[in-house]
Amino acid sequence: MLSASASPPAAITEYLRSHIRTVPDWPAPGVQFRDITPLLQNPRVFRVLIDAFVHRYMTPALRPDVVAGLDARGFILGSVVAYELNVGFVPIRKKGKLPFTTVEETYELEYGSATVELHADAVKPGDRVLLIDDLIATGGTMMAGRRLLERLGAEVTEGAAIVDLPELGGSARLRESGLALFTLVAFDGR
Repeated sequence: MLSASASPPAAITEYLRSHIRTVPDWPAPGVQFRDITPLLQNPRVFRVLIDAFVHRYMTPALRPDVVAGLDARGFILGSVVAYELNVGFVPIRKKGKLPFTTVEETYELEYGSATVELHADAVKPGDRVLLIDDLIATGGTMMAGRRLLERLGAEVTEGAAIVDLPELGGSARLRESGLALFTLVAFDGR
């Protein structure tokens, strides 16, 4: 059985890493952008990626009732993982994108702030939720998503992402807040 801190096998990590494209100086000079779209374009690689998450969360101790995906690449991953686990999926969107009654959370970015929203009826009190995104940088989006879900009475059992950029401090901040994290690949640098 996998523990909450178990890492994926090294072969899977390296296989996925080899399919993540690094785009230098985008969106700004000095930034090494980690582009996950090659993981999604190749059906075999996409299957390995999704299976890495699904096999982890099939474990009874880690199995969620609901998967929540963060706007926007968390929608791609989260909806497929939810489908494979046979659980519901809820989107956490940027402000102004959801049509029904919402709850919102504003968080700080490096230059300014952003707001995310969740439908007020997206989860029920006591739901065990897996919160998923493509990448953890500063951790602000995932922390805001967690606060929204917990405000509605859900328990965020774990945060998950393909890529962790540990030098930006987000994964450390999330763990310090008590959120268990599972990531597949870590990259040094920005």
